[in-house]
Amino acid sequence: MIGTARPSTRVLVVDDEQAITELVSMALRYEGFDVVCAASVAEALNVADRFTPHVVVLDVMLPDGDGFSLAPKLHARQGGVPVLFLTARDSDEDKIRGLTLGGDDYLTKPFSVGELVARVRAVLRRTGAGRGAERLVFADVEIDPRTREVHRAGRFIELTDTEYRLLHYFVVNARVVLTRQQLLDHVWGQAFAGEAGNLETYVSYLRRKLDDGPRLIHTVRGVGYVMRLPR
Repeated sequence: MIGTARPSTRVLVVDDEQAITELVSMALRYEGFDVVCAASVAEALNVADRFTPHVVVLDVMLPDGDGFSLAPKLHARQGGVPVLFLTARDSDEDKIRGLTLGGDDYLTKPFSVGELVARVRAVLRRTGAGRGAERLVFADVEIDPRTREVHRAGRFIELTDTEYRLLHYFVVNARVVLTRQQLLDHVWGQAFAGEAGNLETYVSYLRRKLDDGPRLIHTVRGVGYVMRLPR
């Protein structure tokens, strides 16, 4: 597998087989995609509303419904988000039904992860989804690396250079627990010889400036910090 996705190209993987979701999400994350998984129709709708995916990898058979009925709902609620159906079914009738209901591609299990990644990329190219993905997005926080402008829920947030670099690192590694040393090395440099308390100070600054909504930067005691939505 070659190439990388733009940092905020978001993929929602919907499948109730944990082995499948782990394999698919690992392969897509390796290629640079931002991936979130769901295991049911209800969970997929809930996650999609928060995650706003650029493309959905959708299993046909789900415990509380099927992908064929879910796809139109996702289209309606997510502005026509493209869908790649993933299923054990291999009949022409099922393929025609899936594509008629708005599916953009159809991959039959078992499959190679290389082919799945290639098909996801092809769907994105054909549909133009994610073309604005040079912007980094997590929840309602948006960063434009070209202009270094930051917005939360549409509100412009003015940051110092250090605050910007810290937030950028958090967003790129959203939902990943980052140690204090990782943050110090990345934001201040490995030769940093200042007070370790600088990190806590700047995290506090960021939290105050991002206070227009639920807290996103959480302390992981004894380890460091993580950027995620409140549980």
